[in-house]
Amino acid sequence: MQSLAFKYFYEVAQTGSLSAASESLHVAISAISRQIAALEQRLGTPLFERSARGMRLTEAGQVLLRHVRRSLLETEAAIEQIAALRGAERSPIRIACTQGLANELVPGAIAAFGQRHPHCRFRIWVDSARGATGRVATGEADLAVTFSTAPADHVQVRYAHSAPALAVMAQTHPLAQRRRLSLKDLVDYPLALTDENTSTYRLFQLASNMAGLNLQPRVFSNYAEALHAYVRDSQAVLFASYVSISERLQPNRLLAVPLRNTEMHARTVQVQVMSGRILPDMMEQFIEFIIRRVHEVSQAAPR
Repeated sequence: MQSLAFKYFYEVAQTGSLSAASESLHVAISAISRQIAALEQRLGTPLFERSARGMRLTEAGQVLLRHVRRSLLETEAAIEQIAALRGAERSPIRIACTQGLANELVPGAIAAFGQRHPHCRFRIWVDSARGATGRVATGEADLAVTFSTAPADHVQVRYAHSAPALAVMAQTHPLAQRRRLSLKDLVDYPLALTDENTSTYRLFQLASNMAGLNLQPRVFSNYAEALHAYVRDSQAVLFASYVSISERLQPNRLLAVPLRNTEMHARTVQVQVMSGRILPDMMEQFIEFIIRRVHEVSQAAPR
């Protein structure tokens, strides 16, 4: 199978149509169509479902797309490593993570790693947990540091550690001296919650339902620091994992208390990479470094 056929296949898969791929590649539609037809004949199965709306990948096409993505990423990495031998600059390590992990943990790990490897560059995307995983699966990011409540397709989990949602409150809160709490203990206090796209929100909803409670948070926000400030200056309670908030507790005069509700424990913090991808040496070094960082913080969480 020719690399040209892979190139045309990949572009059609990315753009969703022959005409869009033709425009992007500056190649005639007929030439692209011939290469894809030859590829399908060689494989003995259709790679696309063709319709008036465009070209949609079949199951076989999805398998091939994942292979082509891995191949492209590995080829680019090899070219960069060769270029680095003559002093050329490497592309940045691309990290996808959730907002809580982007506040302190990920940039702190980058800063510490950068002291050892000053020529290493980084790019950070802040996304939902599902979005961060998706970026790794499609090759938009090299690794994800994120939360998970269920297995994900097409990513390899290089590290996972329990990351329960804790009750976070001001150090002066009436419940601050309790070693453990349940959601029932919080019914008389305002609640602050991250938005519906977060794993914390899903855990809270599940735990509330299982406890037979109809708890309505007073404040919702997609920006965690707004919740930190609100909780610090009130008797409100928010929910967060220790790995995402540990560095923010003392500066904001907050503390975190474990919850008894088992549903609030039903997630892990993970470091994920694309399944089957061979990663460059420097990227592997950073992955090992950030795994150690996540593990150290996770181990220090209150229980």
